[in-house]
This record gives sequence, structure tokens and C-alpha cells, in this order.
Amino acid sequence: MRVLVTGGAGFIGSHITDGLVKGGHDVFVVDNLSEGHPDNLNPDAHVLRVSINDTEGLERAFAEAKPDVVSHHAAQISVRNSMYDPTNDAQVNIIGSLNVLQCAVKHDVERFIFASSSAVYSKPQHLPMKESHPKMPESVYGVSKLSVEHFVRLYTDTYGIKHKIFRYGNVFGPRQNPHGEAGVVAIFTGQFMRGEQPTIFGDGSKTRDYIFVSDIASANLAAIGDVGDNETYNLARGIGVSDFEIFDAVRGAADSSMEPRYAPVRSGEAQHVSLDLTKAMHALSWQPRVTLYDGILQVVEHYRLMH
Repeated sequence: MRVLVTGGAGFIGSHITDGLVKGGHDVFVVDNLSEGHPDNLNPDAHVLRVSINDTEGLERAFAEAKPDVVSHHAAQISVRNSMYDPTNDAQVNIIGSLNVLQCAVKHDVERFIFASSSAVYSKPQHLPMKESHPKMPESVYGVSKLSVEHFVRLYTDTYGIKHKIFRYGNVFGPRQNPHGEAGVVAIFTGQFMRGEQPTIFGDGSKTRDYIFVSDIASANLAAIGDVGDNETYNLARGIGVSDFEIFDAVRGAADSSMEPRYAPVRSGEAQHVSLDLTKAMHALSWQPRVTLYDGILQVVEHYRLMH
């Protein structure tokens, strides 16, 4: 199958690309390397260095790739930056996604997979949150992801492209940027390995739902097939893990005895988040397999190898 992965040099997109190549698919990566990294690129994928906001370049990429499936992972990924610069977030995440959708229609793409986020939900009204949970994003990033979800569904209804929408929990794993503002496992790992004291915002009891990147990739590999189309799925582990538990697990994997620094809670953050996975497990015959600690060990080992 011919698959075009936008953002295929990024953290999640590169793992999906690796899985697709290993599965024998003909993979085309569209990435301008603004967020992704050349080292993440699979040598057996066709790399088209194009921005999703470059309509002419994107058109040429689709004409060359002739994809059966599009896996759309190119994005502005920082929640904080989305609040500082909402115009850029909308330009990349909404307009860029529309550009990809338009090309998908023009080039008769059969199936469109969209990487959304649990950031589309309101503060939790019940846990774990099902896909039907109220949506009221508390960031520009969440609003942009929810907007594109609506466009993807509209394009299915209007043009007949099949789709799957994935709302990711907190994805972690090798290749995640340890200097970013997202990805606390990567951030803590980088800090421990550099001998810096990590900071926990709040008292350490805030929980998030962490999912290892290979489990995300396996769901995406299942999604290129003819199962569970035109639906939205949560992808996580269905377990709330506290900030202190993450800190303590990374500390153990890094063979450190350092204590955390505590700082005031950042405004606008929900206290507890966990996602209901039932729908994805049934429709895609998928389930997460990597435990939190095994995943953290892989992150620490990857950091050691890279440094």
C-alpha cells in the first residue's frame, strides 16, 4: 500500500513510518523539518521536504506519492506556543490540515488518518473519559485539533474519503524532544542525565494518561486497513499516572537519588485525566502492550546512546 505520512520526521510520525516500512508498505514522508529531525527519517522511505502550508509543493508531493492512505501527523505541537501565537497555530494546524485534505480529495486518497489530542476535551466530568465526553478545549491547540476533526468528518460526508481520528493521551518514547515544554518523561530524562534538578508543578498529585509511542504506532498500522472507519478513538493506557510517579520512575531508571523541586501549579491544567480505550480495543483489535516503566527504561537508554 502507498502511504503518505505528514510529519514523518517528527517524534510520533517517524515511529509510524518505521512500522509502515517494516510492514512492506511504500512510504512517502512529507516534512519541512521545522519540528522533526533528519536523524528520525527512515532511509527506506521517500522523503519530500515540503511544508503543509506550501500548497504547490504539497500538490507535487501528492502527485509523486499517489497515496492510498494519508497519515496526517504534521502539526504545531506546543500547547504553550499556541497561546502565545494563536495565528501560527491556526495556520499550521487548521489551514495546513485543510491543504492536506484538499490534496487527498484531488488525488483520490481512500483513507485519511488524523492525529488529534485529548486536549479537545473539557475539564473531566467523569473518568475515564469516553469519546463522547464533552468537548470544550482550554487551549488554542485543542481548539485547532477539534476544528480539524470537524473538517475531516465533513470531507468524509462530502467527498467519501474514509477516516479515522485518534485522540492521543500523553505519548512518550525515544526521539521525543527533552528540551520542549511537552513530554514530561523526555524532559525529566534530559534533566536527570544532565545532572539538573527536575521541577514538578504543584504537589505531584496531578495525573495524566501516558502511552508509549510504539503502541501508538501499532494502532496507526491497524488503521490503514479496512476496519473501524469513520470513527474517533482514544489512544492511551486508560490509567492516570501522577507527576511524582513519573518523576520517581525516571529517577529510578536513571540511577539517581535527586529530589524534585516544586513550583506553583500552572493555570488551566486539569487535575486528573484518563481516557477510556474500549472503543479502540474492540474496533481495531488493539491494546497497549508497553508498561510505563519499560517504556521509561527505553527512553533513558535512548538518551544515553544519543549523548
